[in-house]
Amino acid sequence: MSPSTDMDGRTLRTRARRFFVSLLTSLVFLFLDFLDASLCVLYRFLDAFIEGKPSPCYCDKNRAGERSSASGGDEESEVSESLYGRRNVFREMGMLRLVERWDLSGSAGRVVTNHRSRWSDCGCDSCVSWACSGALKLHVVVQEPLPASVQVQKAPENVIFVHGFLSSSSLWTESVFPNLSESARANYRLFAVDLLGFGRSPKPRDCAYTLKDHLGMIERSVIIPYRLNSFHLVAHSMGCIIALALAAEYTESVASITLIAPPYFPSSESNASLTALEKIAEKRLWPPLLFGSAVMSWYEHLGRCVCFLVCRNHRTWERILKLVTRRSDLHFSLIDLTRHTHHSALHTMHNVICGGMKFMDNYLEGLRKSRARIVIFHGDRDEVVPMECSDNIKMKIPHAEVDIIPNANHTRVILGREKALTRKLEHVWARFAGLGQESDRGAYIFRKSSNPASNS
Repeated sequence: MSPSTDMDGRTLRTRARRFFVSLLTSLVFLFLDFLDASLCVLYRFLDAFIEGKPSPCYCDKNRAGERSSASGGDEESEVSESLYGRRNVFREMGMLRLVERWDLSGSAGRVVTNHRSRWSDCGCDSCVSWACSGALKLHVVVQEPLPASVQVQKAPENVIFVHGFLSSSSLWTESVFPNLSESARANYRLFAVDLLGFGRSPKPRDCAYTLKDHLGMIERSVIIPYRLNSFHLVAHSMGCIIALALAAEYTESVASITLIAPPYFPSSESNASLTALEKIAEKRLWPPLLFGSAVMSWYEHLGRCVCFLVCRNHRTWERILKLVTRRSDLHFSLIDLTRHTHHSALHTMHNVICGGMKFMDNYLEGLRKSRARIVIFHGDRDEVVPMECSDNIKMKIPHAEVDIIPNANHTRVILGREKALTRKLEHVWARFAGLGQESDRGAYIFRKSSNPASNS
């Protein structure tokens, strides 16, 4: 057999394999389209029977026109186009038209007056404790600096940590906080927040979890009450979008910005949200992590089923895992996976990760002009947020520093190398110490009202 014939044979096998994978992927997601449309009908009846009326969903594209009117013209308060723009073959065929005409309120059973949690969400004390406190503020872990020596009169620097999707402040309190040097413990005051809708922070049902919602809660829970006039920002994954938005609002107060695995996909503003959805949650069968991400991002009602089985019953799963692993304490990342509601996770995914992409160019341009100090860490084996995202930021902000971490994926860029990361963070803070605006008046006075992406 000649080399050319052997090469032709390999090419044909490769094409056949790709065709088979493409066909199988199309068939699987076609079935998921049908299943999600069917579950939409089921949940309409269940919600009407249990809670008195069906919960609104994004299967009805006619509601898309309500986005701008509900937000009052503030784009950061709008619901992302990716929530309405997800295609479903069976929904577009009119599968839901008959159901939409039915008066489901007439089939309602008992009307639930407790709106702290939906019937398909967990109602345990730890999950709804935020509703009993009265004040709608984020859960914040504060580590005050150690008492300084008599010779040291310098005021401590402030650092705000922002976690990523399906995570919590534990990401930082379990990795960075314990590994700080004595010098850092004495010179820095650390704030690790549970973002709105995650961890032990509030998870209201009447919230769209937009960028403006997240920024407002950080302001009300950290910046204003602690009167931060200067601070460093450290963020991972989705938290990088929130950190950049925060930095764009407080350009005079931010001493440095450290981004770890930041998502950024340049595109025209009109389709930035859908582009981000297709990049981050591409419809793929392999690897399983990306398949799960696609299911949870593209299928609202399938995602609700997963949250019903996993999050609502998290105490049962935790007991099972403790029995299997024979450990009294589970890793914090496993606990964090269930500390959200379907409503908070779905809206944060689309309104922050996808919807936030159309504001990223404005944020980055403003930070480039202000010469903000930006340092980026990214793992070279990251399959969730590809390295091209950091390269894209570097192209927008040439003075940004990019540090590629070898043999690190999306989570291992932090976990497994906590001490090395902490040393690098301390080095960044020391280099840019005292560069934020100093004032006795509170940092909120430096907010940029001229930010083109914000009208607040």
